[in-house]
Amino acid sequence: METLSHLYDGLSLLMGFTPLVVILAGVIVGILAGAMPGISPSMAVALLLPFSFGMSPSMGIVLLCSIYLASNYGGSITAVMINTPGTPSAVVTAFDGYPLTRKGQAGTALGVSLIASVVGGFVGIIILVLFSAPLARMALKFWPAEYFALAILGLSTIASLGGGRWLESFIAVMLGLLLNTIGLDPLSGVSRYTFDFIRLYDGFSFIPVLIGLFALSEVFMGIESGEVNRPPVLPEREKSPWPTLRDYFKLKFAMLRAGVVGTVIGVFPGAGGTIASFIAYDIEKRLNSDPDSFGKGNPFGVAAAEASNSSSVGGALVPLLTLGIPGSSSAAVLIGALMIHNLQPGPELFTKHPEIVYTLFSSLFVANIFLLFLGLLGARLWIKAALIPKRLLYPMIFAFSFIGSYAVRSSVFDVGVCLAFGLLGWMLVRSKFPVSPIVLGMILGTMIEKNLRATLMMGGPALFLQRPLSLVLLALAFASGVIPYLRERKRKKALRKS
Repeated sequence: METLSHLYDGLSLLMGFTPLVVILAGVIVGILAGAMPGISPSMAVALLLPFSFGMSPSMGIVLLCSIYLASNYGGSITAVMINTPGTPSAVVTAFDGYPLTRKGQAGTALGVSLIASVVGGFVGIIILVLFSAPLARMALKFWPAEYFALAILGLSTIASLGGGRWLESFIAVMLGLLLNTIGLDPLSGVSRYTFDFIRLYDGFSFIPVLIGLFALSEVFMGIESGEVNRPPVLPEREKSPWPTLRDYFKLKFAMLRAGVVGTVIGVFPGAGGTIASFIAYDIEKRLNSDPDSFGKGNPFGVAAAEASNSSSVGGALVPLLTLGIPGSSSAAVLIGALMIHNLQPGPELFTKHPEIVYTLFSSLFVANIFLLFLGLLGARLWIKAALIPKRLLYPMIFAFSFIGSYAVRSSVFDVGVCLAFGLLGWMLVRSKFPVSPIVLGMILGTMIEKNLRATLMMGGPALFLQRPLSLVLLALAFASGVIPYLRERKRKKALRKS
């Protein structure tokens, strides 16, 4: 009852013109920033941080959290419409969202991504409000062994991402892990695979790699196949392009399931929405009655990806507010914002400044409602993007890709990286290699390396088996990798006999 009372007080503080305009502005900026390749949620929050200096502490934090929440949905717009994920977590949304657009069902993909984002957001916020302290205590018990096991569990999703192409998926994920080792060693500072080229000391910036692999490779494939001269795919006319309530109802368990997965994974520092969306997508594919349709335009895949990455926002705020530990890079920026306003995140924040904490909680509910209405109002505009001729769209994608790559570090070298990985992605796709495992390997590479070496220094390999939670996660990872392989082998044997 005390929590509800505090929430009511926080909501009452928001029922004014200025607070609502602040939230609305945050949501609009977040959607636009998320939709622009190269502008990650953390970058959007960081860019708007100076605007919060002149605000009250509560309004400043409300603005930044609204941007954080909305940018996760914004990334899905370009992922669905032009196969260019606006944010890293939207990579998984593109797996099924873009194939739906190519089938003339852009409205279906956008509608599912919007509602899944809103449902996932509400799941994350509710869990944040009700279980923040217990979940933070659980995350605090994680040793490096558990983080390593969690990363390996995330890596085991290649069994699903490759669409049954085991060898190609394994080679692709190994390439991603290898690319992640380029640069300075995180523990010793020794340069690796840099060939004394200073630009490589920091490794490859993730955003240019992401844009190149997914956006430019698609352009190169389109030019090669002659798609640049084909007319645009029109949305279906025999029925409404937007999903019906019945369609959403079929996805209810997928959205709720992914929402819980995203929140729990978001609690663990360093995991974030990208890993959450990969794992939630993999879980949904395994539970679905038609797993082979994933990657070819299955709305369940879009729902799982979007619900999980949106709910991870609530999860990431749990350790931030209760322990002062950022659950994601965006949460790390928010810690700086709190400190600028002389607020120390941690248990004392709930006792000394409960009005700020619960105003923040209430603002997330309001921001999610604004996100729903703005998403619905912009639906026709998003669908229009599918009608742009490819001869106009491809140059625009090139321009935005280069601008987005340059914006990360104001580096022409990053533009070259984007172009190089675009060519690499094109060659891999032509050779029937999936590119998504490369992204997964690069995301998890640092997490795997740091925690593996830390565990070995703390107690050796035996520590992985001595920690019960680590053992369970590793067992799940092993099962996730082996079971699909055994099923595929059994299926091939059955085909040979027949």
